[in-house]
Amino acid sequence: MAGAKLPLWRKIGIGVVGTSAVVAVTLLLWRPKPKATPPAPVVRLAGQPLSLDDDPVADALDLVRRYALKELTLKLPSDGTRPLSPARLGAEIDRVRLAELVEDVRDEGSALLMFHRARLEQEAGVALDLPVPMRLDTTKAVSVLMAIKDSVDMPASDAVVNLETRSLEPEKLGFRLDVYGTLGRIEDALKRGASEVEAMGQSIEPRIMASQLGNVTFDHVLGWFETRYSRSAKYRARTYNLRQAASKLDGTVVLAGEMFDFNGTVGPRDEANGYRVAPVIAQGELVDGIGGGTCQISGTMHGAAFFAGLEIVERAPHTRPSSYIKLGLDAAVAYPTLNFRMRNNFAFPIVLHETVKKGVVRAEILGPQRTRTVTFFRRIDEAMPFDVQERETDSLPEGEKVLSQRGVPGFKATVFRIVRDGAYAVRTKRRNHYPPTTQIIKVGTGPKDTKSTAKDDGHPEYTADQYLVLTQAPNGTSDTFAESRVPGKTGRKGWQKKEGMPVFERESEETEQAD
Repeated sequence: MAGAKLPLWRKIGIGVVGTSAVVAVTLLLWRPKPKATPPAPVVRLAGQPLSLDDDPVADALDLVRRYALKELTLKLPSDGTRPLSPARLGAEIDRVRLAELVEDVRDEGSALLMFHRARLEQEAGVALDLPVPMRLDTTKAVSVLMAIKDSVDMPASDAVVNLETRSLEPEKLGFRLDVYGTLGRIEDALKRGASEVEAMGQSIEPRIMASQLGNVTFDHVLGWFETRYSRSAKYRARTYNLRQAASKLDGTVVLAGEMFDFNGTVGPRDEANGYRVAPVIAQGELVDGIGGGTCQISGTMHGAAFFAGLEIVERAPHTRPSSYIKLGLDAAVAYPTLNFRMRNNFAFPIVLHETVKKGVVRAEILGPQRTRTVTFFRRIDEAMPFDVQERETDSLPEGEKVLSQRGVPGFKATVFRIVRDGAYAVRTKRRNHYPPTTQIIKVGTGPKDTKSTAKDDGHPEYTADQYLVLTQAPNGTSDTFAESRVPGKTGRKGWQKKEGMPVFERESEETEQAD
């Protein structure tokens, strides 16, 4: 019936049949896409590709062995580079861990491979770098790094004034290697198969920078002092030590209000720092020791500081009076236990200057025009007798005696310093104690025909003026002291015998030794 309207139920039936046919056709035509096979990962070990065919564990072991034979470059910020052999560090290959890593790469369901595929989704073409399974022998590695530390550690150097060229030399940064921090970085570098590693360390800032010294003035001598030394070949090593120590502090700048530390500036007196064996005072006796003579440098500088009116913060007398310097002006030092320190109490920087030449050690405190007059007054309060000790030796014929060490009386002395600056004057006082030095006599026990070249101690009887006054004034370029002496009972030859002290029988042949 053309043009006849269909009932509603027939319209619905036709629609359902049509839709089913479409669904059926669609299902017949649709096929599930085959699952894509993930690409084989590009695997690297110690920076080299690792083949997973045949025997990958053997190939991996070969790659690690070849890497272990190469040098690892340790980069040092202060001193270039140092080559490091993994074998010297006690490196060993962890074979069990190496096999586990290779099996993980070949296992499609391993966490390692799944993690790598997740990375591939973020960045195409990323290679799978396996960690190099190596263990270090900590004891060996630390030993190697400690040796490197000894050669690269250095203190910071302050900016100094070169008094020969009258120029300012800039500061230098110091460096301190962190051994265990560097060890951690090496272990990490080995795991990554790296060829170099940055050392871990600390830069040390100098105390004084060149930028702080733009207005430093060193045209005038604020205080000076001189001592003498022997130029004979016998004391060549001692003279060398004098120059070595003086060179360490010459040109040092001490800012207003700051402290000068002798041991901190001059450093250790040992062979590593260029010092030689020469006589030193140890427990009152003269013995050979590294750095002998350094006390003369500190004592001479102490004298210059004393007459400049600087604040003496730390200073110790010797255990016996020294022949090269006046009693009360010496300054004993021994690294690192005994020190000499002074403070710059001026309102401006000062420059330290010390030279060793032609038999004279001269120390100066340099700055602007001098205004102070400084007086040293010493009074010996007590002289104490020394003991005598006899020591038997078979190197001398029986009964023969040789004066091995001349006795020196002990002294108690008071030192006053008077500093005048215009209308103002300040007086300070300090007490000095020098214990007696035992007189040692060697007594022969050998055969009568024993040949010996032993000689008596050549040091003469020690004398010191009981009262001594020295004054330095702002009198231009004059290098002389205003001096006043009263010998008293301790200042003349033969005083020890008069005081009832033991005198060696050949002492009359010696000359006197005055301070």
